[in-house]
Amino acid sequence: MYKVKGFVMCFNNHTRYYSVKVLFFFLTSLFFCSCTKSQSEKDKYFSSMQIKGSDTVVNLIQELSEEFSRQHPSFNIGVTGGGSGNGFVSLVSGTCDIAMSSREIEKKEIMLAKSNNIEPNEFKIGLDGIVVIVNRNNPVNKLTLEQLRDIFTAKITNWKEVGGEDREIVILSRESNSGTYIFFEERVLGCGDEDNCNRFAVQSLIMPSSQAIYNEVFQNPNALGYTGIGFVNGGVKAISVAVNANSEYVYPTLENVMNYTYPILRPLYLYTNGMRIRNVVKMFIDYVLSEAGQKIVLKTSFVPIKKKEQKNKIKNYRSV
Repeated sequence: MYKVKGFVMCFNNHTRYYSVKVLFFFLTSLFFCSCTKSQSEKDKYFSSMQIKGSDTVVNLIQELSEEFSRQHPSFNIGVTGGGSGNGFVSLVSGTCDIAMSSREIEKKEIMLAKSNNIEPNEFKIGLDGIVVIVNRNNPVNKLTLEQLRDIFTAKITNWKEVGGEDREIVILSRESNSGTYIFFEERVLGCGDEDNCNRFAVQSLIMPSSQAIYNEVFQNPNALGYTGIGFVNGGVKAISVAVNANSEYVYPTLENVMNYTYPILRPLYLYTNGMRIRNVVKMFIDYVLSEAGQKIVLKTSFVPIKKKEQKNKIKNYRSV
């Protein structure tokens, strides 16, 4: 009986030993499987993304990225301004996943990108009206494109020449790497190419951002500047613009930008490297082009793109 009992005791201890061993092995396997799965998910949706470029677009993309991150808490998105040109430099150098731009990519930038095995892909995400702003105390309310060209090239230097007071005009401009600068130079100053180009006057005060232009106009009664429609509020006065003296003056509203009656408008873009686009980048751009994303475009005082263009998701980008 003792032997049997001993045998039973030995058997029970033996069983208990192997039960603990099996349980330990099971828990260890479960831990490693969990880690492997987590790593696999991390590889599938790499959680960090950098977006750089246009100061015009930066506030819009910041709001879009915050809402996107609320829906996908594991994603960390960094958004930095600095100008459209800086965005393209970052895309080419591989220091950002998405470049924000308020202008189309230039041929020289495309060539540089392709020499670095970067294939720029373009996504139109909205429309922006470029608004000419003056101080609220300035009596001037409207200008033609020709008058604007003559002011920014210093052919007109006094407000009395355009119906204002006898005061010297203080010209404000963005720096040359700004997409807003390049677009305004082409659309308003008529700078078609290097050989036939009206440049900003040398006495222009170069401002580092759209917000800086707004701030200077707000405090300087003689200042004149330009900025995206999303930066304008009651602190400054927007100018109605006409193509010429015989055409209608149009005030810069979202509706007038949307129906293309306001004469100074432009598309806004995101650019990616099509050869190395990651899942999180695809997800973010699809979100920007979705109905929910376009509502945020409108909320931030830009104009949503048409519904047929919202369907232009990642598979239907324009390769440049």
